[in-house]
Amino acid sequence: MAKQNKPTTEEEIIYVSKSELKRDAQQYQQLAQDLANMPKKQRDKLPLSDDLIEAMVVADKIRQKSEAYRRHINYITKTLRLTDNVADIEAAIGLMLNKNKQADVLLNKIELVRDELISQGDSKINELLDKYPELERQKMRQLVRQASKEMQAEKPAKGYKELFQYLKDAMMP
Repeated sequence: MAKQNKPTTEEEIIYVSKSELKRDAQQYQQLAQDLANMPKKQRDKLPLSDDLIEAMVVADKIRQKSEAYRRHINYITKTLRLTDNVADIEAAIGLMLNKNKQADVLLNKIELVRDELISQGDSKINELLDKYPELERQKMRQLVRQASKEMQAEKPAKGYKELFQYLKDAMMP
């Protein structure tokens, strides 16, 4: 009988399915499209390599030419696959999107505070002044009074908007 040669060290072979490769390619393709569609100011804040920066400049120039733009997106996708810091780029994009969501939540909170000020009056003003000492009591009372008068008379909401802007300036970081 012949001896069978068994490998002395066990080697792990990692199999990657064809569908997993396709999903990865689609993720890179989507990231390339997201980068190309971003405003230039936002892209400047991302940690892009020199090749990607040049590709984005070209993408901005040929955006109107649909077939050339499609091929260029494929080139950007290929460049992203060869880039080492794709995770950093995705994290930076995620952070940008999250900041926008946080700002929306804060603006909604300010709108609620404004409505509470108009409905509750001085008690809410005192509570708000404890949280935000930089607010002026007299100006707050004046704006609240003006906004409530406008709401009762069904006039244009100039004071309502001024109160929101005043709160926004004080409460936004």
